[in-house]
Amino acid sequence: MISPAHVQLMARYNAWQNTGVYAAAASIGDAERRRDRGAFFRSIHGTLSHLMWGDGIWMHRFAGLPRPAGGIAESSALHADWDEMAAGRTVLDAEITAWAEALRQEWLDASTTWFTSSRNAEATRPNWVLATHFFNHQTHHRGQVHAMLTAAGAKPGVTDLVFMETDAV
Repeated sequence: MISPAHVQLMARYNAWQNTGVYAAAASIGDAERRRDRGAFFRSIHGTLSHLMWGDGIWMHRFAGLPRPAGGIAESSALHADWDEMAAGRTVLDAEITAWAEALRQEWLDASTTWFTSSRNAEATRPNWVLATHFFNHQTHHRGQVHAMLTAAGAKPGVTDLVFMETDAV
């Protein structure tokens, strides 16, 4: 079981990490961001686009935000313009943080049922598990992006939660 304080910490960590990843990605230029690097969503840009989609779909389920277009298969191409995606990331991170700040234990103790197109079925899971998955999914794909950025010569920065600025903790 997790607490609202844990979700709030992870939301701040998510925003902190995205700021660094997007800054590093901006430093290498569009062609390098779009180069197929053999990752599941092929490129840095494609993986970050998928992550925007994934975060958007969960925030739709969690907080009623607008559902992003398409599905997993289209997610890597959902955000074609880098500047628009980067600006959208900042907005989405603020929405995630606001959701986390308003979160109550009662929500974490409840469950959510949704239709999962990846399994073509309805699923129900405890919300604390879904919130854990939400942040784990972000970290998983940011780790892929971090590796691709490093291989491209960028310097994404430290990723350790324990080194996040103390005013953010």
